[in-house]
This record gives sequence, C-alpha cells and structure tokens, in this order.
Amino acid sequence: MRAVVQRADGASVVVDGEPVGGFTGEGLCVLVGVTHEDTEEKAAQLARKLWSLRVLHGEKSCSDVDAPLLVVSQFTLYGDARKGRRPTWNAAAPGEVAEPLVDAVVARLRELGATVTTGRFGAHMRVSLTNDGPFTVLLDL
Repeated sequence: MRAVVQRADGASVVVDGEPVGGFTGEGLCVLVGVTHEDTEEKAAQLARKLWSLRVLHGEKSCSDVDAPLLVVSQFTLYGDARKGRRPTWNAAAPGEVAEPLVDAVVARLRELGATVTTGRFGAHMRVSLTNDGPFTVLLDL
C-alpha cells in the first residue's frame, strides 16, 4: 500500500457538487493507493501507522490529540510514467481488490478511535485542503 499523508488545516472532498467528507482544523488528508500484493494485514498496518504517526504540531499524532483524517482512494499513486508521456496503471490493483482494502484501512482507523471521513471510491472527486507547513509524507508498506 502507498499513502500520501498531508498535514492539513482543513480538508474536504466533493463529488458531483456534493460534499461527502472532510474536516476543519488540524488533521490529516490521506491519499491511499493499493497494489496487487496488498492484504488486510497491510491495511491494518497502514491504519496503525496513520493513527500514531507523529506529524502534527508539537510532534503529536492523531491519537494524541484526537485529530480527524480524510481518507481518499487514489489508484494513480501507482502510476508509472518512466517510459513515454502517458502513465501506465499496471501496478494499481483493480477496483474489486482495492476498494475493500481502502475500506479496511478506514474501518481499522475507526476501531482505533479515529474520526474518519472518506471520498467515494471510483468517483470523480474534488479534493481540497490547506496543507499546513507544507508537510507531506509518502508511506510505502
């Protein structure tokens, strides 16, 4: 699994003009990509990492300050543009594999006590955030 984690001062996701997720104040906006070898165990590992990652102000984690997370699936994290000008998506898992694993990350975060909102899998989404820092971390599990 791959995640782009951005420390944000507010984030939102809109589908067809309708807000479907987001938060105000300090939290994390997380873009999650799934590849073919990913498992439920990797999803649980990513959730634990996101919940305890000390990237908020004062080296705090979401678990320390009960900060919310916006989790958005993004297959393009596994795009490969090394050859030519058009990326390939061969490393990205198909929707029927990826969707349950992204859902598992969200479910596990909620089990840990996190407040989590999400985008809508497979939809054209407009994600907005105020990157605080800017602060962005790439996680590969």
